[in-house]
Amino acid sequence: MGSLGLEQDVDDRDTYDRAVQRFRERRIALPTFAELAAPSSMPDAVLAGLTTVGPDEAHPLNLFRVHWHNAADRKGTTAVPDHVVLPEALTGTPARIVVALADRFPMIGAHKVLASYGCLAPRIVTGQFDPTRHRAVWPSTGNYCRGGVAISRLMGCRGVAVLPEGMSAERFEWLESWVEDPADITRTPGTESNVKEIYDECNRLARDKTNVIFNQFSEMGNHLVHYHVTGPALDAVAASAGAQPDGPLRLRAFVSATGSAGTIAAGEFLKERHDSQIVAVEALECPTMLYNGFGEHNIQGIGDKHIPLIHNVMATDVVTAISDRATDRLNVLFNTDVGRRYLVDRRGVPSTVVATLSSLGLSSICNVLAAIKLAKHHGLSERDVIVTVATDGAAMYRSERDRVLHRDFPGGFDELSAAAVFGEDLLGVATDHLRELDARERERIFNLGYFTWVEQQGVPVDEFLLRKSPSFWQEARAVLPALDERIREFNGRTGVAPG
Repeated sequence: MGSLGLEQDVDDRDTYDRAVQRFRERRIALPTFAELAAPSSMPDAVLAGLTTVGPDEAHPLNLFRVHWHNAADRKGTTAVPDHVVLPEALTGTPARIVVALADRFPMIGAHKVLASYGCLAPRIVTGQFDPTRHRAVWPSTGNYCRGGVAISRLMGCRGVAVLPEGMSAERFEWLESWVEDPADITRTPGTESNVKEIYDECNRLARDKTNVIFNQFSEMGNHLVHYHVTGPALDAVAASAGAQPDGPLRLRAFVSATGSAGTIAAGEFLKERHDSQIVAVEALECPTMLYNGFGEHNIQGIGDKHIPLIHNVMATDVVTAISDRATDRLNVLFNTDVGRRYLVDRRGVPSTVVATLSSLGLSSICNVLAAIKLAKHHGLSERDVIVTVATDGAAMYRSERDRVLHRDFPGGFDELSAAAVFGEDLLGVATDHLRELDARERERIFNLGYFTWVEQQGVPVDEFLLRKSPSFWQEARAVLPALDERIREFNGRTGVAPG
């Protein structure tokens, strides 16, 4: 567990003491993971303090907003995480497709800030990271590096973003406004599919021992924070959306693009409680799990051409793929006046639903399309619920929308264009490129990870194979309560314990 970032005991007492002193000086308190799962349990002093702090400020109190219960204004909280239920008029299926909205998270408007906290906090409170000396390196194809830079700054650390040079302009603009030094943004060759190039750069940076690499694809903190925090949040969303006078609806599946495989851990929480399926999604242009394939695509933030080390493949039930042509074009439909008017006036989609579509970025649209595909595959009815997540909003993809308008609609995007996109990319969702996994298929996908993690990254083969057993994941999840005790102890030592 230590090699995956989950030591429970203090590793280096001198490092620990320097972290305590830094947090004491800067008046930084850390939320426990239990508090992030249930924000109403936070001390009254914290909740009162948050009323004076904006959600995009680089203020330590915003660590206590790194949860799913932020309201639409990103200042207050909600008992049930903010979400939208997509109607049949939009999806073409009677099944209730429920989307949790992650653009309510602070600083970055995306849920990766939660994953970043889940990776850095355990290292701080166990003396593995020295905020006075170390730099936190955040390799990413999307929002994780932004989350890492934000969390680093709030926790008195220096954060370094590593991401492909071809990612959206908005990501780089955000990073430039948050990093301590422009040199803390490292651009690697390629785009979304070029994960190995990110690893190569991290291996180079790791030669300097002041750099600590927080690889989201292999840090178990990423898996655990989504199991323990995102899982209960989505359970509450499913219960709210499925509550009916004649009895609750049935949760049939959780759908998520794999990306780093952190978010999909929430599906395991749901599966244990509802026997629901876990559906992993990837880009059709790079169908690694589905067809052992490779390629380039533009569904930014989902990663590919490898199997993350923290993906519990043996618990995954379905693999499917969505084309970036569809996500690119729907980004235009959902975020132009012409497209929105078409949805309301011609398709009868409620204006309240259309107003939420700006909360769906490219990978979010991908998740919705995969949920529609699954509903059609199973022939689900109005008594069935599928839960998915909008990992970020359209604000990160304005430049991508302009590019697609120029590429695909050179004559302008009019009502006829909107109808064509709606018909092809929403009503036209088919059940192709979807595979239900049996034991042999799960093992095939599991084995694909060998080439990245054992051959390229040097993970011992015995440690790699341990992940095939359910007991490995059960034992890993049992670590988090102990880490919460470490957080409470650390806060006590700083003297700035909340409340």
